[in-house]
Amino acid sequence: MISKRMQDAINAQINAELWSAYLYLSMSMDAADKGLKGVANWFAIQFKEEQDHAQIFINYMQSQGARVELAPIAAVDTEWDSAKAMFEQTLTHEQKVTSLIHNLCAIAAEEKDVATANRLTWFVDEQVEEEESARDILDQLRMVEGNNYGLYMIDKEMAARVYTTPSPLAAKE
Repeated sequence: MISKRMQDAINAQINAELWSAYLYLSMSMDAADKGLKGVANWFAIQFKEEQDHAQIFINYMQSQGARVELAPIAAVDTEWDSAKAMFEQTLTHEQKVTSLIHNLCAIAAEEKDVATANRLTWFVDEQVEEEESARDILDQLRMVEGNNYGLYMIDKEMAARVYTTPSPLAAKE
């Protein structure tokens, strides 16, 4: 069983993951409104991934006999000036999520909560990938800034992104 402190921290993380999903859904809708179907696809998949991250934490809490307490989701932005602005916010946001995951790791280490530390290892690795992906796309968008054909090609590439169930959930199927 996990401590009350860890339970509260993971509940806060569940809320953060659901807020992230809400943010990416909003970005997907704004990208679609701007005619960027590929960018909209990328963010729609990101929306699903963030929901999955919340579900992984929920499953873990329930497996530990801890109570999941859902909190209201705060409002998110609904419009961005460009795809580049979306990915600038995405990178900043993913860096924030990384710090939240690291905080959970610190609590697990302080409390010698080996089971939670083990579960968090997947999230640490996932955040490295999330930041790298956002940074790579942002770099590409910066390279083609002002070039509509370049944006078109990046958008087309993003349309090919497909959803993959995260391994902690795939193992349950």
